[in-house]
Amino acid sequence: MDLKHTPPTPAWPADLLLGEGPLWHAQSKRFFFVDIHGCAVHAWTPSTDLRQSWKMPERVGWLIPRKDGDGFMAGFQSGIVRLWLEPSVRWEPVAQPHAGQPTVRLNDAKADAHGRIWAGSMDNDDPGRRKGQLARLNADGSCEVVEQDIYIANGPAIAADASWMLHTDSFLNTVYRYRMDAQGKVTEKTIWRVFTDEEGTPDGMTLDAAGNVWIAFWGGACIRRFTPEGECLQTIPMPATQITSISFGGDDLKTMLVTSARVGLSDAVLAEYPLSGSVFTLQTDATGVLPLAFG
Repeated sequence: MDLKHTPPTPAWPADLLLGEGPLWHAQSKRFFFVDIHGCAVHAWTPSTDLRQSWKMPERVGWLIPRKDGDGFMAGFQSGIVRLWLEPSVRWEPVAQPHAGQPTVRLNDAKADAHGRIWAGSMDNDDPGRRKGQLARLNADGSCEVVEQDIYIANGPAIAADASWMLHTDSFLNTVYRYRMDAQGKVTEKTIWRVFTDEEGTPDGMTLDAAGNVWIAFWGGACIRRFTPEGECLQTIPMPATQITSISFGGDDLKTMLVTSARVGLSDAVLAEYPLSGSVFTLQTDATGVLPLAFG
């Protein structure tokens, strides 16, 4: 049964090269998101339509809140940093899981119930090179690479009790499922679902309060809702072709923020999808969950 939703509405203009990393920050009642290739972090306050932007020193893939509320953790191209945006931008390096590989960048990440960050990477210059990896930043600041030989690491989506995780290799159009234990060990890697080129490439994802999986489809002009076992329940068309990620927010966690990209699109495709590179919002009957924090 399809959940009801309002039509997708652009909340941010079509000027993002590679919009990604949508995050609802309940403390400040703002949605944050990034423009990876634009080297920028943006914030939008739905209640007032306040729009804020901060330039970053290099590509930035994501923000994750901290449990102490003091700034964020962020995925720069070169590694994981502690980042403050206000009153002015400053950062401190924390970990470099792909040190010595200047073409590799952090791409997507999530925190789990134990306060750890799971961060994937990819070769920015040649996504067809298997240089990506999955790293875990522990709450004490130690960092460990848990998997290598990934093309384009995306997702992840982590169960509320941190007992399992979905993680994507977008180059292979494949989402994998892992079992996780309390110490952060991942085992029993299995294929959760493989998608066809016609369906689009699985990109960022999130879970809702019912445990369903929402995935953005690059090249698919849509987002889709799945059961935890991988059965497709619903497809929501979007007015941009390169849909990159999804998050729930707002006071009732029923507002969905969806990011997109315009990088690499031809003039003909941009004429067909002029809103590519926008950030969209829609109201849904689904209820999300608050993003977990580091620490």
